[in-house]
Amino acid sequence: MSHAHHSHRATRRRRAVDRPAPMSRLLPQALVVAALAGGTSAFVSEDKAVLLSVDGAPRSLHTFADDVGELLAEEGVAVGRHDLVAPAPNRPLSTGDQVAVRYGRPVALTLDGEHREVWTTARTVDGALRQLGVRAEGAYLSASRSAAISRRGLTLDVRTERTVTFVADGREHTVRTNAATVREAVWEAGLALHGEDTTSVPLDAFPRDGQTISVMRITAGQETREVTIPFLTVRREDPTVFRGTEIVERLGRPGVRRITYAVRTVNGVPQRPRQMRAETVREAVAQIVRVGTKPIPASVGAADGLNWRAMAVCESGGRPNAVDASGTYGGLYQFDEPTWRSLGGRGRPQDAPAAEQTYRAKRLYVQRGASAWPHCGRRLHQ
Repeated sequence: MSHAHHSHRATRRRRAVDRPAPMSRLLPQALVVAALAGGTSAFVSEDKAVLLSVDGAPRSLHTFADDVGELLAEEGVAVGRHDLVAPAPNRPLSTGDQVAVRYGRPVALTLDGEHREVWTTARTVDGALRQLGVRAEGAYLSASRSAAISRRGLTLDVRTERTVTFVADGREHTVRTNAATVREAVWEAGLALHGEDTTSVPLDAFPRDGQTISVMRITAGQETREVTIPFLTVRREDPTVFRGTEIVERLGRPGVRRITYAVRTVNGVPQRPRQMRAETVREAVAQIVRVGTKPIPASVGAADGLNWRAMAVCESGGRPNAVDASGTYGGLYQFDEPTWRSLGGRGRPQDAPAAEQTYRAKRLYVQRGASAWPHCGRRLHQ
């Protein structure tokens, strides 16, 4: 359609609507136009009475537009891809037609914790929910269902009603809820959480439809245990002590470590303790042992040829570690400790090697003869 022709039609539309002249004066001119067109009406548009509703506001119009799109253009109604036009813009117009334009509105919708951006041509929250297929019965809405949605849109939080089952204290508690968190739903179920009680899903989580959640009754406390720290043994060679002899110079002492654990039970079942802290109450003290390295002499003069084995059997049954019933005498030859030390012995005689015991017994014989052993001394000469 040429620009000139369009202007001509627009002029005729305005005249048809405004009607500044009687129809009898317009009729001959219309016939002339028809005659110039070769007897057809191709360039003559029919004046149509239509109803145009823009976003719910209706108005009656007379137009020469051929289709819906042309009508909207003439009326300055701009539409975008989110807007609804019915009938479609390419639909031909006829007298009595009704044309509706509904503008799209952006909705920042959070539905059951899931956020999405949607468009709706509804003008109220209730209409938008129906258009989006959201079940509003029993739901929580951040805006009233009757609230209007402007062209700028709306932010809307919707939590539909859901069925949630709590298992607590051996019983099931089922509720219908639109709560935003498990914590709220627990309260709605009439359940109380005490101390460290919690649920099998986080209390701040969104409760889902059909979900079963366990309430965990928790008792918590602390437990302290003391454990022994073993001591180390330090062995030091001593050339003044006969080989085979070990003397404990300093007794070792174990240390003590105190460990504090967090302990708890869940629904009566003890959980694995969790270590919280540890402290050393007493340090371990190392044991020091002197290890003899001095060679034991092979002989002691005239005492070498005596029957020391027979006397040892008589005194101790031939046992180097023997101790009499009173605990006074020890070893193969039943030395008391003062005599043992006077002969250069260290520690206790029963702890010394058999060879050292025999060596020191020979030294005692050189000093005092067989009288040092009143009962068994005579065995030396057997």
